[in-house]
Amino acid sequence: MADFLNTSLSGLQAAQRALATTSHNIANAATPGFSRQRVDLGTREPEFAGVGYLGTGVEVTDVRRIYDAFLSEEVRAGTAGEARLTVFSDLAGRVGDLLGGASGGLSQGLQGFFDGLQALANDPASTPARQTLLGEAGQLTQRLQTLDGQLASITAEVNGRVDDSVATINSLARAIADVNDQISSAPGAANGNFSSDLLDQRDRLLQQLSEQVEVSTVPAAMGGLNVFIGSGQTLVLGAEAETLGSGAGPFGPGLREVTVGGSVVTGQLRGGTLGGLLDFQREVLEPARNELGRTAVGLTEAFNAQHRQGLDLAGNFGGDFFAVGAPTVYAADSNGGTASLAVTIEAAAGLTGDDYQLQYDGAAYALVNTSSGQPVSLTGTGTPADPLRADGLSIVVSGAAAAGDRFVIQPTREAAADFRRLVDDPEAVAAAFPIRTASSLDNVSDAAISGGELLDVTDPDLLTPVTISFVDPTTFQVNGAGAFAFTAGGDIDINGYRVQITGSPAAGDEFTVSPNSAGVGDNRNAQALLGLREAGILEGGLRSLPEQADSLLASVGGATAAAQTALESQSSLLRSSETALQSVSGVNLEEEAANLLRFQQAYQANARVIQAANETFQSLLAAFN
Repeated sequence: MADFLNTSLSGLQAAQRALATTSHNIANAATPGFSRQRVDLGTREPEFAGVGYLGTGVEVTDVRRIYDAFLSEEVRAGTAGEARLTVFSDLAGRVGDLLGGASGGLSQGLQGFFDGLQALANDPASTPARQTLLGEAGQLTQRLQTLDGQLASITAEVNGRVDDSVATINSLARAIADVNDQISSAPGAANGNFSSDLLDQRDRLLQQLSEQVEVSTVPAAMGGLNVFIGSGQTLVLGAEAETLGSGAGPFGPGLREVTVGGSVVTGQLRGGTLGGLLDFQREVLEPARNELGRTAVGLTEAFNAQHRQGLDLAGNFGGDFFAVGAPTVYAADSNGGTASLAVTIEAAAGLTGDDYQLQYDGAAYALVNTSSGQPVSLTGTGTPADPLRADGLSIVVSGAAAAGDRFVIQPTREAAADFRRLVDDPEAVAAAFPIRTASSLDNVSDAAISGGELLDVTDPDLLTPVTISFVDPTTFQVNGAGAFAFTAGGDIDINGYRVQITGSPAAGDEFTVSPNSAGVGDNRNAQALLGLREAGILEGGLRSLPEQADSLLASVGGATAAAQTALESQSSLLRSSETALQSVSGVNLEEEAANLLRFQQAYQANARVIQAANETFQSLLAAFN
């Protein structure tokens, strides 16, 4: 009789626990991250009854959650990828809108400036044309300063969002460590029985963590889970959590870094909001500021050089028209020496738009391109007489460097921020060429002299009048002296300029080169300045300024388009992975309703068996009364 009753009681208890689990599933059907649970049943050990074995009922062997680790990892990876691309494409799109805006874009500013030069070339003596040029130059400088300022504002925004993301990661890491501790210290953990609800809670925290940064996990003892970021840096180890930091790096507050355990991991973090912010900063924002600065440097160098070769309305040589910000240098906090760097730009055509790190090993300096990680060929010794030279830069080292000293060099990062116009007086615009050439009216041949080309504007005899007279068709003199062989079309270099005489001069022909003191209507230097629009100024002389602006916009636009395309694909894959995981772990209310009815019937049937056992027992008692 006791076996009869115990068997039915075991069935009643199993059905009761199954009903409780089903009820728990139904109650949490809308709970994010909840994995449905299932009661596993097994037969109890049978008893030998002489003629055979008799069953002793049922027992609950496990209450487990329905979970697929592979799909969960796939969803976490997809979440990290989608979060990264969302942030990246949004911010890159904002930069593209800034640089390509119809009212404030770089290309439009350059076009307006060169249009002003065209107006000056058309009427070099016109004061309104000169004022127009100065106005367009002022607008161009303001435009570059504004663009750089807006990019700097985005930099500050990104830095703030990095700080917020780091704080969120630290909070989630501590929460995961706490859950690890709860799981491992809960009753039954030593036997491998872990709370399904705590496991779900930890998975939800990991999912939230994946929105911030890409993670990898490794199971640990007692149900724990170790969490790693970047290239294997520990974030959570059992019940202990590491703390990420963001702020001043090895080169001071000017260069912010993300650290973990005291090590810089900025370049190793991938995925999530944090990875998207860091990738955007490294791949779009910093290159955009560098290229904007390189544009300002190229324009300043080329325009100033040509402007210095012309004469203004007062007959004076032109001065520098623009000024630009100098290269920025950061010394490592750990430097043990007293060395400091003075970095200048020698040739805009040699600039790459990248940043560098100069390192000293105790015997020699080495330069590394921090964008590519590749070494850069370096010449010179670093003295004022023999500077270190590479990629258009001149580097003079003062003081004594110690082995291991490092310096970060940003050649053009701040160039556009300090880009400005130096000429305010319309009459100071040097539109005229400093010399003029002429053929004597008494010449009898068809020979002609070119307008001249400046070789050295600092030559003290540049404006000294010169007469070239031919003794015979193959020999000429300069100011009545010498006897120089003549070659038609050949270069004749005198007093810092070069002319050519074409045709077949006759004996007695004369040609003069004189200062252009009355060149108010001369537009030759204005034409030369206008010619800078098509001149190769950057990329080793292969890229013009308008091409530079187009290249910058195309680079940002290409990165944005690629990120948006990848985001669409990543979002589709993530939705597919989430659907697959939900089909495995999610609560199906129809299925749970069917289970509820099944377990209810089992409960009622076992209760009926208990009732029958009671009636049988009562009948037996009645037989002895």
